Amino acid sequence: MPAKQNRRAALKNMLAGTAAFGASSMLPALASESSENSSTLKFKGNINHSVCQWCYNFIPLEELCLAVKKIGFNAIDLLGPKDWPTIQKHGIFSSMCYIDGKVSLTNGFNNKEYHEQLIKSYTEVIPLMVKAGYKNVICFSGSRNGMDDETGFKNCVEGLQKILPLAEKNGITIQMELLNSKVDHKDYMCDRTPWGVELCKRVGSENFKLLYDIYHMQIDEGDVIRTIRNNHQYIGHYHTAGVPGRHELDEKQELYYPAVMQAILDTGFKDYVAQEFIPTGQETKDKIAALKHAVKVCDI
Repeated sequence: MPAKQNRRAALKNMLAGTAAFGASSMLPALASESSENSSTLKFKGNINHSVCQWCYNFIPLEELCLAVKKIGFNAIDLLGPKDWPTIQKHGIFSSMCYIDGKVSLTNGFNNKEYHEQLIKSYTEVIPLMVKAGYKNVICFSGSRNGMDDETGFKNCVEGLQKILPLAEKNGITIQMELLNSKVDHKDYMCDRTPWGVELCKRVGSENFKLLYDIYHMQIDEGDVIRTIRNNHQYIGHYHTAGVPGRHELDEKQELYYPAVMQAILDTGFKDYVAQEFIPTGQETKDKIAALKHAVKVCDI
């Protein structure tokens, strides 16, 4: 209830001319909130929408599938092979695959100690992805632990080149996520777009891209729209969330997502944008409503 009251207050202020930021573009999404809660959204077809499962892990995956279908899109991010039969039953696509229990944000490709297990895990999951018809799988650099950039680059390239021939042969894209090291993932190595872009150049494969997390990169470097425009050829996937707090895409956060989405669309991007915010509502229905609102905000 407090969140709805805040939105109504913001809308009132916009109409009164006291909240200039994004008023004209956000007004339709805010004004139609009550109708959205009871109907499937009609998307414009420019953005492929998804949602990260872990943000809604307080409900069974079956229930999330039903909610996603009711909202009107058909993809979920960050699911491993054990969950694919469930989403397939509901006609849901795995827009970014995960390797169940075998991939760590901290123990990644920048450390040779983990290469053997990582190579084994990816070479096992890629054939399963091919059979299921999925195209994208996430990976991580790992933490620095005192490591310099050059060593990190060399180790990542060495490890990734062991799995990329299989990915290239099967049309699979391996995507390393950019994460902030200021707030959420202290010491993470791939924490700046220039670092990730340099790694892409050294790897030299169209089947290796960056997962550009808008929330994380707003925290660590800002200048999101310019960065997307200048580096879009190295980006294969996007995640969203409000800044600060990693919550809803509402009037309390500093990013104006319609403009960010337009910048993404202008690059010719055709893959998925996945919501990865943590909903703050007290009731499940409020949290699902927040997801519905977010995908509508991003549907330009």
